[in-house]
Amino acid sequence: QVQLVESGGGLVQAGGSLRLSCAASGITFSISAMGWYRRVPGKQRELVATITRGGTTNYADSVKGRFTISRDNAKNTVYLQMNSLKVEDTAVYFCNLQGSIRAYWGQGTQVTVSS
Repeated sequence: QVQLVESGGGLVQAGGSLRLSCAASGITFSISAMGWYRRVPGKQRELVATITRGGTTNYADSVKGRFTISRDNAKNTVYLQMNSLKVEDTAVYFCNLQGSIRAYWGQGTQVTVSS
């Protein structure tokens, strides 16, 4: 059974940094991509960043230059380094894993940025 365990969320002041981690277990297939999405109450979940197995990255325009996604293929773990955080980055952040047949989601971790 695939499980995604996220960690690293919390409360930080604007301008600060946080690092999110997501470790996948129960993987018996090839992972094509991993990534992070976020959701603000009342809004749809939106893409933050993704990274393929080969290391190709994609970022939302709102986080380019501030967030960096990386992954450790051997550990099936993806990271999101978030710098220069803004109040508008406040959201629940979800880890995503793309397999060959379906996608998997973590339970979400809250990131709150105070002014």
